[in-house]
Amino acid sequence: MTVSQEIPIIDFASVRAQDPGAAREAARKIHEACTGVGFFYIRGHGVPHDVIEGAAAAARRFFAFGPEAKRSVAADANHRGFHAKGDALMYGAKKPDAKEFYSIGLELDADDSNVRAGEPLRGPNNWPSFMPELRPALYRYFEEMGACGADLLRTVALSLGLDEAFFAPRYKKPLQRTQIIYYPPQPPAGEADQFGVAPHSDYGCITLLWQDGNGGLQVKSLTSNTWIDALPIPGTLVINVGDLLARWTNGRFSSTQHRVINRSGRERYSIATFFDPDFATVIDPRELGTAAADCRYQPVRAGDYILGRFDQSFGYRKKLGQTG
Repeated sequence: MTVSQEIPIIDFASVRAQDPGAAREAARKIHEACTGVGFFYIRGHGVPHDVIEGAAAAARRFFAFGPEAKRSVAADANHRGFHAKGDALMYGAKKPDAKEFYSIGLELDADDSNVRAGEPLRGPNNWPSFMPELRPALYRYFEEMGACGADLLRTVALSLGLDEAFFAPRYKKPLQRTQIIYYPPQPPAGEADQFGVAPHSDYGCITLLWQDGNGGLQVKSLTSNTWIDALPIPGTLVINVGDLLARWTNGRFSSTQHRVINRSGRERYSIATFFDPDFATVIDPRELGTAAADCRYQPVRAGDYILGRFDQSFGYRKKLGQTG
């Protein structure tokens, strides 16, 4: 497997410190990465070390529980909860992913206006009673990643020649999802069509990923058409463009295929945050300056697109009779 410098490392510390000059320089580098490989690392991301370590330790404890306990918080209609190994089959894959994951979103109670209106994917999280310490550890991580994601989008807006606040009103109640993910070891000479996560693109706008030191994430190079390793780099997060941001930019930004193969011989853990807009946000390339005659994509509501991808990929949707 090729190890490449194609995925750049961008210093984000000054952006998090609200330095306007640093934001413009970071915007230039982010634009280059997003119109190229579609992936980059950020260092100086500002998410406290103890928050990351707390969430990672909680993930390891959660996945160590037996199947019966974890199934007690099986994924509900709002995509919240535990997804067992075999539940996720990526579009076009022959075999389900060899992973388990547990997903949370924005915590909303029954009195919230979107919940009362029956908007999909809204409501409370499906927290495990058998592990009460998961909630504070993971939700603090969720909030810190949301703050980092907001600064990332502010910089993305600058990179596109927009007002830096362009995305903010579209993220009042974001469809942010944070997932702790467990990958058991795969045999060194395992079957070629068995993946921890099969090749896919992410569904939303941007993804912020923490990964442990075991490696396994691979990105499809758009220049060489080969798989390159997104190796773990201590103190960084991996960032990538999702389908909605690629559509919004009319294909200028790359929502790149990626996959996970855990041949480290050890258990692999990661935490992915999908930082996506409000459900009703309309993703329309014309908003970002594309002439109507040049639009490659029709306008679509963010939530409708994400639900459609869920329906294609997750077995629990079929079990619950969800059609989007």
